[in-house]
Amino acid sequence: MSTEIVTAFLSALEDLDVDRALTYADPRIVYQNVPLPPARGIKAFERQMRAMARYGTGFEARVHRIAQNGSTVLTERTDALAINSWRAEFWVCGTFEVHDGKITLWRDYFDWTTVLAASAKGLLNAALNALQPTQPKSSSNAKS
Repeated sequence: MSTEIVTAFLSALEDLDVDRALTYADPRIVYQNVPLPPARGIKAFERQMRAMARYGTGFEARVHRIAQNGSTVLTERTDALAINSWRAEFWVCGTFEVHDGKITLWRDYFDWTTVLAASAKGLLNAALNALQPTQPKSSSNAKS
């Protein structure tokens, strides 16, 4: 079923396992974060996924709803991106097309203002965490 393919694909991305994610992608895949231009073909898609895995330290796709109609799978998700102590969470609606067990289209829609606000919040939290004094490690050999 196409919903399982999409779920397994997102799980591979959560593990930052690009090689496994690519096994779900059709060689002619089209990937787009609207309104940015689409990445067309497996090589362009792979470049974007490898950049995410190289620079990102975490990705989470919390699927709230998933529905299938023929070859189309729709998702409502909260995505979280992380780079070290920076983390941004935002709502995403994704459209996937699955043909012969492979994803041929992945198009995500989200509000750019929300993404920018989440990014700013992530920067503020990362800065505040960096300013926190570190707690000395307790020693089990300490004498009273």
